[in-house]
Amino acid sequence: MIQLTETEKRLIRIIQDDMPVAEQPYKAIAEQIGISEAEVIAKIKEFREKGYIRRFGATLRHREAGISANGMGIWIVPKDDAERIGNIMASFKEVTHCYERPTFSDWPYNFYTMIHGKTRDDCEAIAKKISEATGIKEYSLLYSTKEFKKTSMKYFEDGEEG
Repeated sequence: MIQLTETEKRLIRIIQDDMPVAEQPYKAIAEQIGISEAEVIAKIKEFREKGYIRRFGATLRHREAGISANGMGIWIVPKDDAERIGNIMASFKEVTHCYERPTFSDWPYNFYTMIHGKTRDDCEAIAKKISEATGIKEYSLLYSTKEFKKTSMKYFEDGEEG
């Protein structure tokens, strides 16, 4: 059984929610729980190394940010060039997610990029730029029609001892 200190539980309660919108978000977190910014960062790294948290990332609520179009770029990328191509795709500021996945007999696409823009035309233009930058010509864009859920897992709630 994992034994966590009260400070560690407080940190988990904070980082399982939205990060503070601040120039130094880790410093803002540190001030909330009474430890240093360096301690917050070190503790998050420790949690990852020990496997207490598997990933630590940010979620862009694109619709709230004025980005109303998002297209999932699906790409056929040569396996032997996947690392290089993936790094190019991920370097575009409009790409918030870039994944390599297995292919299937009826689904040849092995790369996925979530492209955000104000309009579908914006997404199409970015996909074209990605295609030109990578040399990948076999791709398509799939568009979301409805957003169902965007929340993080909750491990400790306020007031919960756990």
